[in-house]
Amino acid sequence: MLLQKGYTYYRWIMNKGLFITFEGGEGSGKSTVIQQVKQQLLDKQLDVFITREPGGSGIGEEIRQTLLKHENTNMDPLTESYLFAAARRQHLMECIVPKLAADVVVLCDRYVDSSIVYQGYARGIGVEQVAAINKVVIEDYVPQLTFFIDVSPEVALARIQTGRDQNRLDVETAAFHQKVYEGYMLLAAQTPRIKRIEGDQPVEQVVADIMKYINEYLHG
Repeated sequence: MLLQKGYTYYRWIMNKGLFITFEGGEGSGKSTVIQQVKQQLLDKQLDVFITREPGGSGIGEEIRQTLLKHENTNMDPLTESYLFAAARRQHLMECIVPKLAADVVVLCDRYVDSSIVYQGYARGIGVEQVAAINKVVIEDYVPQLTFFIDVSPEVALARIQTGRDQNRLDVETAAFHQKVYEGYMLLAAQTPRIKRIEGDQPVEQVVADIMKYINEYLHG
């Protein structure tokens, strides 16, 4: 198991707004999908706010630059983990919590699951240790729904090489990206709120599969 037996992987107590996160490896297509999900929710007359991690807030964006800068290849894994956590805390308090309090649907490109997988599992810090760091950071602000866009590392890396400027995480080894993929598969299998979505389909079908879960939640 990715998480030790008996470990409680956070809990949800918030009763305002709708918090949805999107996860996946580099090049999984989250950004494109999120924009289309936003439009479908706007068509339902819902207020929608898109944000991302690391970043979202002014301070968070500054930390993002440090985390993704090519030159920072010697960054210690635990330093990386704490920087992600610091950016997350600022982003949560400054952006996400106020939007949820105002009954807005928040669509976030990455959240705590990224740290669990990237730093805890793929970097080898330890899932329990990274989860403990982030439990302090996020308190009880856990998404109602998380969508893991499942795209194989080989396909995702090919997309990166042709579709965007590469950052420090993009140029990690193939073995690292494979570990990230394995981590997401394990975490999705253990966590009911995480819905695995086949990402090799046309984007319209990916969005349709996601909207099925969202509609079930909204009308459940």
